Amino acid sequence: MTKAEIVSNISSKLGLEKNETQKVVEHFMEEVKNSLETGENVYLRGFGSFTIKTRASKTGRNISKGTSIVIPAHNVPAFKPAKTFTESVKSKVKVK
Repeated sequence: MTKAEIVSNISSKLGLEKNETQKVVEHFMEEVKNSLETGENVYLRGFGSFTIKTRASKTGRNISKGTSIVIPAHNVPAFKPAKTFTESVKSKVKVK
């Protein structure tokens, strides 16, 4: 599902204009992004948590040159779904 499809579905269910719905969706995503960029996690009860995970530094290899490089420690955004959300997906989506 794309952002455009999300906007279309929400606007049709709530009877709102797509332009207004798109602004709300984009502002929501911007708020989540801004919170993570300032080091603050986002918790949405019943949906999941957007958190920051720290990756440790490690040694990588450049295979074409045969050299080793050190990849420094860095932070990455992560999403962990809520237990109820996970259970809902498990029960409703068939294994392929």
